[in-house]
Parts: sequence; C-alpha cells; structure tokens
Amino acid sequence: MTQDTVRPSEPVAPAAPPADWSLVLPLKPLALAKSRLAPYAGPHRPDLALSFALDTVTAALATPGVARVLVVTRDPGAGARLAELGALVVADEPGGGLNRALSHGASVARALAPRAPLAALSADLPALRPAELARVLGAVPPDGRAFLPDSPGLGTTLLATAPGRPLAPAFGDGSRARHAAGGALELRLADVESVRRDVDTGSDLGEAADLGLGPHTSALFARLGRS
Repeated sequence: MTQDTVRPSEPVAPAAPPADWSLVLPLKPLALAKSRLAPYAGPHRPDLALSFALDTVTAALATPGVARVLVVTRDPGAGARLAELGALVVADEPGGGLNRALSHGASVARALAPRAPLAALSADLPALRPAELARVLGAVPPDGRAFLPDSPGLGTTLLATAPGRPLAPAFGDGSRARHAAGGALELRLADVESVRRDVDTGSDLGEAADLGLGPHTSALFARLGRS
C-alpha cells in the first residue's frame, strides 16, 4: 500500500439524511470471521476482521444523521474494542446465524428508539466514508424499505427500513435478489462505492485500498509490511 491508498479528504457532504438513524452491524467471533481471507492474511485474518469492523463503526458514528450504532456479536474482545469507539454492543443471544443476529439487533434498536429509522450495515467496509453513507441513508424512502447492493452486484451491504416497519433481513449469498423479491427498493446511486465495497477476499481488499482504507486497517497493513 502506498500513501495514495489512505483515505483522501472527504468531499463536500450532501444534505444530511433525517436524523436519529439506528444502524445495526453483525460481527462473527473473530476466530471464525473472514475465512476466505485466510490465503491472503494467514494468522492475521482475525486482526483484519477486527480492523474492518473498527473502521466501519468509526465511519458510521461520524455519519450525519446517525444517532446510534449497535454491534451484535458474541466476541467479548471485539465487543470491548467497539464499545470504546461508542458503539452499543448487543450479545448475539439467539444465535442461529447472520439474519437472526440482525433481527435481534433490530429489536434492541427499536426498543431504544421506536420512532427512529433503522438500517442493517455490513461490518466489513474498511473504506467507508461518512459522506457517502449519509447520501445512501438520505435516499431511503421515508415510508418503506430499501437496500444497497454490494460491488459485485449479488449481495447487499445495507438494508434500511422506516420506523414501525419490519427489517426482514435476508443477507447472505444472493441477497440482492431476495431483498428485491421481498419488496425492498434497490437504491441505484453513483459515487457511493465505499458503502458497496465489502471485503471477503484479497482482491476485495485491494479494491478497498484503492478507495482509501480507514486508519485501523491502514495501520495493520503497515505493520504487515504492505505499505
């Protein structure tokens, strides 16, 4: 990584989305997270997974209109680090996978702020920029559900819903088609690639680096001698 791959200065922010958003992020135990990065990162794979989450939460908390960020996880070490940033850590009490974790986090968020709009966001967006996330949230219709597809166009990085409406998450392989079939509006926005570029492979990470990595992931790259 060169100096050019560090996140550049933020562009002029668009109009802020409606205030008081709740964001829910899921995070596997680090020992299990990002298995497809093993050939690339080796024993540093759990550290990369944590760095992605730290950068994602940092950017989410800095996004205009976002009032609270909840992270659903059963990893106590990761939870402690994310709580230090200001996230509310929710125990993955029901277990049962990604979508049950998101539904549980959504229930907690709704109990905290019943009238707030709500979004599920991937926790592996190390290039996430607050201005771009604000633009995505601002495009969500005030009375319905909407989603943003990932960079390859098969998955989903964000699913949002209006107050009082169910989140109904259907993340996982092929989630773009499932969310569309479930009635959510697909958001078709230009210049929000940092919100779409989640990271599962070494190639994905290279594309995120081209966008500009957040400080935690950049620091890990430097320690790994990839600067």
